[in-house]
Amino acid sequence: MAMATSSICFSTPKTLSKRQPGACKLQSLPFSVKIPTRSSSSTAVVAAASSAIEAEPQTKAAASAKVLPFRVGHGFDLHRLEPGYPLIIGGINIPHDRGCEAHSDGDVLLHCVVDAILGALGLPDIGQIFPDTDPKWKGAASSVFMKEAVRLMHEAGYELGNLDATLILQRPKLSPHKEAIRSNLCELIGADPSVVNLKAKTHEKVDSLGENRSIAAHTVVLLMKK
Repeated sequence: MAMATSSICFSTPKTLSKRQPGACKLQSLPFSVKIPTRSSSSTAVVAAASSAIEAEPQTKAAASAKVLPFRVGHGFDLHRLEPGYPLIIGGINIPHDRGCEAHSDGDVLLHCVVDAILGALGLPDIGQIFPDTDPKWKGAASSVFMKEAVRLMHEAGYELGNLDATLILQRPKLSPHKEAIRSNLCELIGADPSVVNLKAKTHEKVDSLGENRSIAAHTVVLLMKK
């Protein structure tokens, strides 16, 4: 059975043409809309039109950056461990028979902290700012990346509230080196040791991490508005 319809036509945003009885009254729009008089789909048409009208200001509001009292960022990094490379963690050279294969010095902890800071600031990740396709970063010390992340943090008007990092590797044991790593990390960030925490975990001999074939790190940072 054919469904009867009536048309509402808008010649300009302020001009409404004659409408037939039974048609829904809509806000003026710069286009024609056909609304079925005997179907519940009219409600869907009106709702869709309303959603389309309201979507644009919501998008614009989301795009405008807010000045927040604090920001939280998370960083993660993982590198393969291969013979013939130095194992550098937090800027400290750790004695081991394997090291991180990477474009730079492969410092998994500093890379992770850099990404956490950049993430908290809503900036691109370390791979975009310091791409491994750029030869000038070949073998570069990761302290260079840290200093740039810290500079961007201060430029945005923030300082470190606290940092919590977890290293995951099967070997070597990091207990003898943890304080040296944490001290150097504090110096690079310009933070008091009381707000920087460092943990080290094994991976219970599971997958590449547990088989001494890789090393990973997670970091969470809280940035406070100055």
